[in-house]
Amino acid sequence: MKYPMVIQGGMGVGVSDWRLARAVSMAGQLGVVSGTAIDQIFIRRLQQGDADGRLRNALSHFPDQRMTQDILGTYFRPQGNPDNQPFKTPPLLTIDPGKTRIELIVVANFVEIFLAKEGHDGIIGINLLEKIQLPNLFSLYGAMLAGVDCVIMGAGIPVEIPGILDKFSDHREASLKISVEGISPGDHFHLRFHPGDFFSRKLPELKRPEFLCIVSSDILAKMMCRKASGTVNGFIVEGPSAGGHNAPPRGKLELNELNEPVYHPRDMADLNKIREFGLPFWLAGSYGSPDKLQEALSAGAKGIQVGTAFAFTRESGFSTDLKKKVIRNILNRSSRVFTDPHASPTGFPFKVLSLKGSLSEKEEYQKRKRVCDLGYLRHLYKKPDGTVGYRCPAEPEKAYIQKGGKPEDTRNRKCLCNALLSNIGMSQPLANKEDMEKPLVTVGDDIACITNFISSEDDTYGAEDVLKYLLQKA
Repeated sequence: MKYPMVIQGGMGVGVSDWRLARAVSMAGQLGVVSGTAIDQIFIRRLQQGDADGRLRNALSHFPDQRMTQDILGTYFRPQGNPDNQPFKTPPLLTIDPGKTRIELIVVANFVEIFLAKEGHDGIIGINLLEKIQLPNLFSLYGAMLAGVDCVIMGAGIPVEIPGILDKFSDHREASLKISVEGISPGDHFHLRFHPGDFFSRKLPELKRPEFLCIVSSDILAKMMCRKASGTVNGFIVEGPSAGGHNAPPRGKLELNELNEPVYHPRDMADLNKIREFGLPFWLAGSYGSPDKLQEALSAGAKGIQVGTAFAFTRESGFSTDLKKKVIRNILNRSSRVFTDPHASPTGFPFKVLSLKGSLSEKEEYQKRKRVCDLGYLRHLYKKPDGTVGYRCPAEPEKAYIQKGGKPEDTRNRKCLCNALLSNIGMSQPLANKEDMEKPLVTVGDDIACITNFISSEDDTYGAEDVLKYLLQKA
């Protein structure tokens, strides 16, 4: 893979979709799709009617048409989804998913990468989260079937992923150890996937994509170099000013006067040590300017990863109304980015943009009836009978506590699964069928960077504008 100077951040859910990734890739840099909840996004697009036929065209290239016809028969609505009609959703993922559930994930990831790569020879990556383990095996294989060039992973220590990529490149069985709370010594829980159990026809050898690991420190990078099951091709070194989930500070959590986590110099990566590993690396977290790109290059990096500047481009997956609302607030200087130590069910700090009508508002959060109906951020735990249970700190408090969860873990937790889908125009109706799930926008601390591309709330800008700006001194 030709190393890019700019990696477009993999912003989930669906913000970094195939359109954005394709635009960046066609301009000569690394376009990245977010693989988080891509199965939900895929089937909701089908239920919205697939007006331009792009999804069905991509499906026609999938190597097993029986799978695609089953999916179309279940989820495709030619006339679109009526207003306030709930989207049909698949069963929640478990450690023992059914065959049709696995097929949906494989196909959805294939489609997203196929569309991102269609019609050009640029490079495309996929961003997945180690914290969301259950779909990852199937997501990786589906993306590889479509020829993904690069896999990017963070939010944990994905030591098993490089070896999985090696095995999938020639369709061998792979397994992934699943984190389960409360296990005893000797307990092991794994997910396994063997392509031969799903495809009867002989498939061609697949390209092994490059693997880039997102790390917040040189300590994590060293661990990946020593313990990874296969080749690590490079690192994205991400600081705490980046959007989405941030690595928690080391040691006991301290909060400042704004109730945000306090980061110390020890929480920052030592770039001298990063360079010693001899692998390519990119810097991320408020690096969205020409000067910061030059700073990264001077530090020995290949370039930068940039998310926020791309988040509100014409090609991004954010809904048009939400883009306009955020841009208006930025121009009026009424936006604030808060590093919320509690919002995410993962327990990681999560960047939240203050925005009227979103879950960032206390009243909107309090009036939403808790429900966990998508389950991507559920924690797995060992039940007294030895089986695996599932609980989410954002589900109803009573249910969470009955499953052995701590009451304090539920306080101020937000349902990111539904909120992030709302960001891209795929809201579900709430219990009263009149209101819809509210959005929750996550961006980096340098949100004001988009004023480099807009001067009024009616302005729009594209991914190519961002790249021209970033690369003007290169």
